[in-house]
Formats: sequence, C-alpha cells, structure tokens
Amino acid sequence: MKKICSVVGARPQFIKLAVVSRVLRKYYQEVLIHTGQHYDHNMSDVFFEEMDIPKPDYNLGISGGMHGQMTGQMLIEIEKVFVKEQPDMVLLFGDTNSTMAAALAAVKLHIPVCHVEAGNRFGTLESPEEVNRTVTDHISTINLPCTESSLNFLEREGLGEISTVVGDPMYDAFCYYTEQLDGSVLTEIKDFAGNIITLPKKFYYMTCHRQENTDTDEKLDGIFSAMESLDFPTIYPVHPRNHDRAERLCKEKGYKNIILTLPVGYKASISLVNRAEKIVTDSGGVQREAFFAGKPCVTVLDFVVWPETMKDGCNILARPEKEDILTKLNRTVTFDADYQPFGDGHSAQKIVSIIKNFLN
Repeated sequence: MKKICSVVGARPQFIKLAVVSRVLRKYYQEVLIHTGQHYDHNMSDVFFEEMDIPKPDYNLGISGGMHGQMTGQMLIEIEKVFVKEQPDMVLLFGDTNSTMAAALAAVKLHIPVCHVEAGNRFGTLESPEEVNRTVTDHISTINLPCTESSLNFLEREGLGEISTVVGDPMYDAFCYYTEQLDGSVLTEIKDFAGNIITLPKKFYYMTCHRQENTDTDEKLDGIFSAMESLDFPTIYPVHPRNHDRAERLCKEKGYKNIILTLPVGYKASISLVNRAEKIVTDSGGVQREAFFAGKPCVTVLDFVVWPETMKDGCNILARPEKEDILTKLNRTVTFDADYQPFGDGHSAQKIVSIIKNFLN
C-alpha cells in the first residue's frame, strides 16, 4: 500500500484533515505528522478527540519563536521524518508555517506535494500566511483550490495546469458535524477560572486572534467597545496569547456585555456560529462558517480573504473601531440559497480521487 504523509500544525488544518483523512485511509497508509504549532489542549488535542482524528504518528512539539526560527526548526525535523518514512506523497493544508516547512522539505527530497486550499491570495506579502501559501503553491505538484477565484490566482501565476477546484473541506466538515450537534457541547464552555458558563438565549459570537487586532490596547478596545454596546452579549473564546490583554481591558473598562471564555473545540465553535445572531471575526475559517450557516458577518481586517463570502454584503470588512463595526453589524443581509461557491460538501472524495489518479 502506498504511503502519504499528512502534515498539520494548527486548528484550521485539523478540521480539514478530519474529513480528508477519513476517505484517504480507505486507500492509502497515512502517516500523520503534527508539528505542534498549536500546542494548547484547547487549540489542538480537543480537535483530535472530538473529531475522531487518528493520533499523530509524530508530534514534533515545535511552537513559539519568530517565524524564521519556527519554520527552520520544522523544516529540519520534518525532513528527518520524510527520510525515515519515504512517502509517495506529502499532503498539506492551508497556509501555516507548518505548511511551507513541509513543502520545502518534500521538494528538496523530490517527493510530490499535494496542496489543499491552494491559490487563496490576500494581495500583500506583509501577511505571513500569504508568503506561506505562495511559496507552497509554486513548489507543489498538485494544487487543489477551494474556489474559482483561487483557481484564477493560480492561473495568473502560471499554475493552472496543475490546479483543480475541489470545493472546501471546511464545508464538508461543517455539514458533517453540524448534523451531529445536539446542544450538549454548549454546556461545557468555561470562563477563565474554569467555571461552566450559562449562555444567554441570544448572543453574538466573536473570534479575534490576529496580531494586527490584538497587539495594542487601542485596537482591541476599539473592537470591545463596539461589542459592549450591542443589544445582546458577545461570546468571545480567547486565544491563549491574547488572554492577559483581553482580561485586563474588560476589568479596566468595566465591560459586562463581553463574556470571555477559554478556547473552544470545533463542535462548540460551530454550535456558537449556528446559534449566534451575527458574527464578528478576523478568522478566515470562521467567516466561511458564518457564510455556511447563513449568518451576517463582520470581518475585522483590511483585506479580503474569501471574496465569495462578500456577495450581497453577507460578509463585510471593518476597521478595529467602534463606529465602523457597529455600522457594518447593523446592515440588513439576505443570503442566496442557490449560491454555493464552496462546493457540495464532498470535496474530500474529490481530493482523494485526484491523488489516486496521480499515484496510479
């Protein structure tokens, strides 16, 4: 049986891996490498547990440090695993440092690379994700974009012949796991002290983790002050690196309408998306999930990540400023049920079919 090494390191990749691995293992031996980029239990282990992802064969434990340091350490350790395992292909997801490090290690060893979620472009190399994606796309053997717009970027860069639109495995996961939800995971959400939270009947859901929104009090407080003034409370699971600043700001400003929680697992997150009135985020994954759920979304970024979600104002950009966020949140949105730019929920089967055709 041929062997494929799948490399992941961050929670968006775990979600995609869950649906693809389920199909892939019917035909191939999969060796799963976890770089450790997301290492906290609530950012990593809980995803493997609740999504029934096989335990990693290798956990490299590499996290923290500057981008170059992290990527370099990953490159060294991933190369050792590839030399040992001698895979027939390397399967990669998304745009993390783990993705680029694995792509570089593979291409140096002449191992074919399949890149899922290829071709997405922000239009600025100031974003480390943009660097990771672009480098990976250009050294991959197979590029599998989620959408037609991503394919267009790849074609402009001369990569059209090795690129095929397959849909979004995030949509596969959203459909599959939403069907399993019964509300029980929402009874397990905890505050910073570890106490179970009773959720309000109506609420907004916010995720905010990007450095550009959380590296100063001014920016994060601009977002907080908007959420504080809304008609319903906001549920905000806080990324570990933003824990101290978020807690301090809420105490200093006396914010009572923002409910800070520990990071939540995937099922809890999509439950919150499905039940929220509206979504505020800076996450590429959560803005897609809001779109999947038919929830109006405000994305606190100055560049478009997924243009498909922006149709008819379903998702709209905002600055980290109170008035701009409130203005965008208060708009009226209508979703077109016939508009399905992320595929039909069966991208995993299409991904594995393309891999089979190549390896055979």
